[in-house]
Amino acid sequence: MIGSLKGRIASKTPPQLTLEVGGVGYELEAPMSTFFHLPAVGHDVHLLTHLVVREDAHVLYGFGTEEERRLFRSLLKVSGVGPKIALALLSGISVEGFRHCIENQDVAALTRVPGIGRKTAERLLVEMRDRLTATVGETGAPLAPSDSRPESEAFGALVALGYKPLEASRLLKAVGPGTHSTEELIRRALQSAARD
Repeated sequence: MIGSLKGRIASKTPPQLTLEVGGVGYELEAPMSTFFHLPAVGHDVHLLTHLVVREDAHVLYGFGTEEERRLFRSLLKVSGVGPKIALALLSGISVEGFRHCIENQDVAALTRVPGIGRKTAERLLVEMRDRLTATVGETGAPLAPSDSRPESEAFGALVALGYKPLEASRLLKAVGPGTHSTEELIRRALQSAARD
């Protein structure tokens, strides 16, 4: 099992990134909560990882904090929740926010995350209640790097997280004009989705 990687960021296209470690490029998928804290391409970073082995692929997931990785691993144990839904949850809700949803039995907040229906949200509330003691803490302040095509990259990231293309476009339009980085566009779009 690959527990962590430390190397140079070779590319970032949310939610995917390539981390170059000792001449080998590792492709990872990371939640937006981790992406918001990544330095610019070309800088070094240390990420905790989780490897998911499927019949057709081995997918490596990267996390900025132990709390994120621990929550991701706990989510994978919930019936009907796979890596894609777990990644979407971590992208749409912070670890602390998720804990509040579970403690307050807030089905509505969970169903705002793409891919989470009412039944899955209710299952999460039941199955995660006892597992939350291990998932504490929140991440630090974001470092927002700027990319060359922020709007198209943000659109691709939202679609990869489960939003339909029309919904992703609507969320990005709601952000409004301005020169925002890809991560900032995604953050604002997800905040807008959470308010809807």
